[in-house]
Amino acid sequence: MDKPIENYWQKRINKLKTALELNNFEVFLAENTGDAKRIVEDVILPKVTPKTVSWGGSMTFMATGLYEAIKVNAEFEILDVFDKSNPPDKIIEMRRQALLVDLFITGTNAVVDSGVLVNLDMFGNRIAAITFGPKNVVILAGRNKIVSDLDEAMFRIKNYAAPANAMRLDKKTPCVKTSFCEECRSPDRICNSWAITEKSYPKGRIKIVLINQDLGL
Repeated sequence: MDKPIENYWQKRINKLKTALELNNFEVFLAENTGDAKRIVEDVILPKVTPKTVSWGGSMTFMATGLYEAIKVNAEFEILDVFDKSNPPDKIIEMRRQALLVDLFITGTNAVVDSGVLVNLDMFGNRIAAITFGPKNVVILAGRNKIVSDLDEAMFRIKNYAAPANAMRLDKKTPCVKTSFCEECRSPDRICNSWAITEKSYPKGRIKIVLINQDLGL
């Protein structure tokens, strides 16, 4: 067979799309970050017509170029929780207000083959928005986030995504030194609240763009 790796991911992503749709998620397939950006801008935004937009921490969101494009779009009222010019207390308040926007964009820590999202947060604003509040949620997920079951999802998050993110954010946690979870009591701990999203409710509220690239952590 020609291009076995490409064929492998195409089959797995297509199967995952079906599983997610059976769980009431609306799913879009993208071959790369540019394709994902086009889907959000040309398909999702015109469909949901948001007046207010915000986002949660996501390297994948940044990689698509959507952050830079949307934050300057005059059509939307933007709550830019990434704007470091704001003092910390204002950013926290903006995260609270972001739970009431029309559209919230973020990533996910893991997507299980059965069509389930698994996430772990420090503050909880990202998983709170996925669960309830914003009228619509867009999840951008690279193929490297796909796992076979819940155990693999949790292991991946605690022993890869979380330590790598702690390193990226210059946190003072044991995992920064050891590269795996220590179930720490550090004030800098980023592993505080879990969310397992088995279905989208209402149907189609959560829209997932599966990207056939390795993206984010």
